[in-house]
Amino acid sequence: MRLHELRASAGARRERRRVGRGESSGLGKTAGRGTKGQLSRAGSGRRLRFEGGQMPLIRRLPKVGGPGSPSHVVYIVVNVGQLNQFEDGAIVDLTALRERGLARGPAGCQVKILGKGELQRRLTVRAHAFSEAARKKIEAAGGRAEVES
Repeated sequence: MRLHELRASAGARRERRRVGRGESSGLGKTAGRGTKGQLSRAGSGRRLRFEGGQMPLIRRLPKVGGPGSPSHVVYIVVNVGQLNQFEDGAIVDLTALRERGLARGPAGCQVKILGKGELQRRLTVRAHAFSEAARKKIEAAGGRAEVES
């Protein structure tokens, strides 16, 4: 047997229904669309999520959170363990983090310091937010965690 000799088994493929080809075909005249109305017309139909004129679900739900919302804050995350790159007694802020390549992200994003890793340096860290663990580790190393606004 060769590829060109392959055939679908009997009954596996059904012929396309040819509507609107005379009354004796069983699907002539209105072509199975019923009579009158929006869905019986050629080229018509309803748009996606159309709910028959009632207020659509997407407009009934409240607008909250998420990207595009004024309350949605995008943080660039930096872990405490990554701050060991800085010299003892240094002031670590957004510009210093960007220079070292630790705060990569679009301009206008805020920085949040998280508590993964250990800190061996005494640093003054200025960021928009700190996790509780990060704040404890910075202060345990003799540094300060200052919140920028």
